[in-house]
Formats: sequence, C-alpha cells, structure tokens
Amino acid sequence: MSAQIPVELARNVELAVFDIDGVMTDGRLYFTDSGEQIKAFHVRDGLGLKALMKCGIRVAVITARSSGALKRRMTELGIDRVMQGHQDKATALDRLLAAEALSPASVCYTGDDLVDWPAMGRCGLKCAPADADEWIREQADFVTGKPGGRGAVREVCEFILAAQGRLETWRDSFR
Repeated sequence: MSAQIPVELARNVELAVFDIDGVMTDGRLYFTDSGEQIKAFHVRDGLGLKALMKCGIRVAVITARSSGALKRRMTELGIDRVMQGHQDKATALDRLLAAEALSPASVCYTGDDLVDWPAMGRCGLKCAPADADEWIREQADFVTGKPGGRGAVREVCEFILAAQGRLETWRDSFR
C-alpha cells in the first residue's frame, strides 16, 4: 500500500481505468450453447461511472477478453475508451496515457487479479474489489467493501468523487 493516504491519491485522479471480469462483473464467465458470451453488469456501477464522467473524470476499460456484451454496455454508458483483447495491459495503458496526454500519477486503476498488476502497479491510485486476489488487495491503496460486479465500481467512483469534493454535489443533482 502507498505511503500516501488514499484520499490524497484520489484527489489527483483525472482518468479512472477499470478491468471488466471480476471488477465490473462477478468474474464468472457465461456462454450460450452457440458460444456467445453473456455478462451481467450492476446498474449502480453504471450510475457511478456516469457520475465520474459528469464530473469531468475520464473513464476507460482495459480487458484481456473481447465481448459484444461489453461493447454494448459501454456504448450505453457513453464510454468510448474501451480496450478489449489486451493481454498486455501495461502496453494498453501506455497507449491510453499517450492518447490522453496523462501521467500514470493521475490515473486510478481498478483490478482484481495478477494480470492487472503490470498496469495497475504504475498508477497513482490502485483499487481492488473486496473479493480480488489476496495479493492484489494487499497492494491496493483502496479496497472496496463490495465484491466485483456487486457495487465495487460504484464504491470506487464515489470514493474518487468524495476525495475531490464532488460527491454531494452529484447526489444533490437528484434531489
């Protein structure tokens, strides 16, 4: 874990990057008889992602798998920084940082397993769901109380917004 307090790290976040399987989903893989992949996303996580974007924080996805269901969900949410089929997540992160003209210090990466670490380990704020791999949780600056696919993403989003003093303003927009 970082020597800095996670809230201090979250204040600098300009881009939030999320893994999919085990972070935005519960990590289980579903396939139809025809081989089509099915994924379940939590609607509250989606609202959290929209909150980040509404508050000016960019959102991206880096995942090793490719899925039409993922593409559809990200399109629904208005997330266009979607990098699918990237086994080497560190290289994908490098491309994303170059395209966005950002340094790793201004990025939050949320991952759940060892394949995320090469990218996650370079970012300013490292987050993990409650049910992430034990070693990943130990390395993370912030571990959610909720598991992947069950509200962990929303928790990360609200943590960032709270650190930046934007959470209550966003919540007030619904009153």
